[in-house]
Amino acid sequence: MTNDQLPITNYQLPIVMAEGLIAGLVVFTLASFVGFEVINKVPPTLHTPLMSGSNAISGIAVLGAILISGQGSVTVTSILGTIAIALATINVVAGFLVTDRMLQMFKKKEVKA
Repeated sequence: MTNDQLPITNYQLPIVMAEGLIAGLVVFTLASFVGFEVINKVPPTLHTPLMSGSNAISGIAVLGAILISGQGSVTVTSILGTIAIALATINVVAGFLVTDRMLQMFKKKEVKA
């Protein structure tokens, strides 16, 4: 049995978890920088379609959270699913309100005589 095939012992578990945490933080940091740069490069006329797309993605997150939290027993997963439902619903509603407000800006105003 080589070193790669040995089972992980209790004293090695925090090291393995720390490696995964560091990798996750690196990916999160890089994704944050890339996302910030991409969003800053978007012209104002494309913000409304992008908001609609992100609202659709948040709607999918709501459905997934409903499926996870509706398993019947109260566990950490169901509690997190309920929190995800609340936050994603707020995100969807607020996104649609902002999108509607932005679309109102493009309508021609009537001239009162």
